[in-house]
Amino acid sequence: MPALVTLIEDAGGDTLNSLTRVPARLRALPVAPNRYVTLEPERLARVLRVLLDLWSGTRSELGAFRFPAASADLLADLERALGDERPVRWVGGSGVVERARALAAAPGFCPQPVALRAVLRPYQHQGLSWMQHLREHDAGGVLADDMGLGKTLQTIAHLAIEKEARRLDLPSLVVVPTSLVGNWQRELRRFAPHLRVVVWHGHARRRVEPQLARAEVVITTYPLLCRDQATFEALPLHYLVLDEAQAIKNPRSLAAKAVRALDARHRLCLTGTPVENNLEELWSIFDFLMPGLLGSSAQFRHRYRTPIETAGDEDALLALRERVQPYVLRRLKETVATELPPKTVLVRPVELSGDQRDLYESIRIAAHGDVRKAIREKGFSGSAIAVLDALMKLRQVCCDPRLCAMPGAREVRGSAKYEVLLSLLERQLGQGRRVLVFSQFTRMLALISEGLLHKGIRHLTLTGQTQDRQARVDAFEQGKADVFLISLKAGGVGLNLVSADTVVHYDPWWNAAAQAQATDRAYRIGQTRPVFVHNLIVAGSVEERMLRLQERKKYLADTLFGTSEGARPALCEADLEDLFAPLAEGGVAGGEDGDAER
Repeated sequence: MPALVTLIEDAGGDTLNSLTRVPARLRALPVAPNRYVTLEPERLARVLRVLLDLWSGTRSELGAFRFPAASADLLADLERALGDERPVRWVGGSGVVERARALAAAPGFCPQPVALRAVLRPYQHQGLSWMQHLREHDAGGVLADDMGLGKTLQTIAHLAIEKEARRLDLPSLVVVPTSLVGNWQRELRRFAPHLRVVVWHGHARRRVEPQLARAEVVITTYPLLCRDQATFEALPLHYLVLDEAQAIKNPRSLAAKAVRALDARHRLCLTGTPVENNLEELWSIFDFLMPGLLGSSAQFRHRYRTPIETAGDEDALLALRERVQPYVLRRLKETVATELPPKTVLVRPVELSGDQRDLYESIRIAAHGDVRKAIREKGFSGSAIAVLDALMKLRQVCCDPRLCAMPGAREVRGSAKYEVLLSLLERQLGQGRRVLVFSQFTRMLALISEGLLHKGIRHLTLTGQTQDRQARVDAFEQGKADVFLISLKAGGVGLNLVSADTVVHYDPWWNAAAQAQATDRAYRIGQTRPVFVHNLIVAGSVEERMLRLQERKKYLADTLFGTSEGARPALCEADLEDLFAPLAEGGVAGGEDGDAER
């Protein structure tokens, strides 16, 4: 289709708009000099989307346009877009076309491994078949199931099948956050004790180096992979599995560069949050999994990220969703784990008054002025540090004036949200509930701990400084405390706390996915009681406005991997002005007892 290639080269991304939005029953598509094929606008839009994704912007010496091998699956998409009445005749490259057709087909049934000491749930069996399907056709994938649906077990079952099929003749490397090393060890020992596992962790890790080449599964962490990169670059791998793969969401990070440098036959990512903040994170994951699938960083920015995040381009969002769909498997608990009890999410507005309200307003005015000055001097994009510092001060005063370093804060006595929390905890504990309390600020957890000690309430604390995480978790699960204070960063992954049935987020975070992960420490497979989630926010403050930003980011992820339609723009200067707006009166509509259900 040289004429069509020239058309795409000349018009680029505007081709889709210009050819499909002019009213007409049919469109003439140039396929050769003086030769056209007619298509309906809707079908033409699909054809052009596929061709735009195929086209890499380069031509061979014979004039044909090139596309990366990772995009071969689009040939099957092109056949479907043209329809059965216009069959495509391929000249050469029949192997590539057959691979594309096979990859586009639905995964076949794959029996679970005989040696696996677990009975997979139906959706987990589906996940296993999907991973085997991708492996069979030499494609990478993202298992993006909701937290608590068993991504670890599905992956262990997948590796066990590889052993049964005698394909596991090289080690498979599983890279995890440091906090998950013990969890992976326990799960492998529990479900697949027949797999030879080596753990590359701790100061004495060099002692197990002679065992690496003979291992079937090697577990290590992102920091150690970066530190010992030479060791792993010299180790050929069967599978390279990244757990909590959002760890490589920044393509320029050491972790992202380290995993790309490894030699592996197959690659797999596990994450419940493939997109946390922006679309570059998705590109980074796929650049590791299947380089070229989404083009170069510049091509991806031009084709998808800028139109979607800046202009809210729904056509671009639809095209991106279709592009990654075969390689992402995402199931939500509400859909597949129907045996789970209900979860109720409540927003509990807190009103500031008196000295604390005055302190908020004085900090807001000064911080807003500093931010405006920084933007004038450095521009919007160069003022990130000043903006984050200013917002941090406002968030701290919302939590408790004792977190603020400025002299005026020392004169403020009392915190409205702190008092609401203590009252809420006493009421929940009186009803026999067991509670997890999350906060971004470890100092805030220390202040809450002091208040609980004063009231004689048994509790435990887990932060990034905690040495033996599992001992704290076991103590809570054994009923040795009724309240567990956890920093959001330390408790976002790797904890199973189903004995708790109440979750309190003391302060909101920008990333709704991070808070959802924390909530899922309690709301996961094994939970038998209804779970209540309380989000404490200062009404009309920066915290309430953060909730709106959370919804925007969640909307982007849901649209890509769920059923939502449309696109919304990213954070802009107008959003910043909204964040620094004066403290409003009664910002959240409350229900009975001050709760607003979401």
